[in-house]
Amino acid sequence: MWASAFVVIRHVAHDVSPGALGAGRLLVAALVVLPLVLRRGWVAPTRREWTLLSLGGVGWFGIYNLALNAGERHVDAGTAAMIIQIGPVIVALLAVPLFGERMHAWLIAGMLVGFAGVAVIARGSTSDAGASVLGVVLVLVAAAMYAVGVLTQKVLLRRLPSVQVVFVSFLMGAVICLPFASDLPSIVADGGSELWWIVYLGVLPTAVAFTTWAYALTHTDAGALSLTTFLVPGIATLIAWFTIDEVPPSLTFVGGALAIVGVLMTRRRPKSG
Repeated sequence: MWASAFVVIRHVAHDVSPGALGAGRLLVAALVVLPLVLRRGWVAPTRREWTLLSLGGVGWFGIYNLALNAGERHVDAGTAAMIIQIGPVIVALLAVPLFGERMHAWLIAGMLVGFAGVAVIARGSTSDAGASVLGVVLVLVAAAMYAVGVLTQKVLLRRLPSVQVVFVSFLMGAVICLPFASDLPSIVADGGSELWWIVYLGVLPTAVAFTTWAYALTHTDAGALSLTTFLVPGIATLIAWFTIDEVPPSLTFVGGALAIVGVLMTRRRPKSG
């Protein structure tokens, strides 16, 4: 579902503003999960949990959507999906100050290799006339916001229901996107294909995918779960190839492989003793 989102965003990126695409997607998602929140019951967050909810909602769902939607105006779907894979490297980096994890040699080496992969992706993408450094940077910002979301959710899900966490995050993200969504009312009024693509993004890649992700996050390690997203770039590239006849530049695959190797290196731990 997440893989298909990159392709849909790329498909409508030039017809719908980044804000309208993000706000519409998140509002639809909030409506979808609202019955689950009402059924589960509300658990009052503490002041610290509200702070973490705000970080995740504003970062992962607000800034992430604005940056990714704008970035995909300049880079193809497969390239965007590969750059997002640097997110787990940023997760490992942020876990050092936030959770007191130790900065070790594997982490440093993995970060260097991972960001070298992004540099190669940027070089390969910007060699194409339709791409730009700006697009790569915007998607890299989205990857950083993804990392913030994973870390905040892991703490929040220790006590708060997963559907409540994603519901509040959807609403906070929508609030961030709405000031940049002046074309959303006209899109809704027209009822054209753009609206239905927004509905698709809200129901499947957002409501269903993020809710199941949050559920999985309560049952496994954040770093280990992040590794499963390695499937996303390959699936996104295949979907883009078959549906919109778009394939990333060849150097992008080399950079994507380096990024994945870098993430795997950050997951290694030095031998004790």
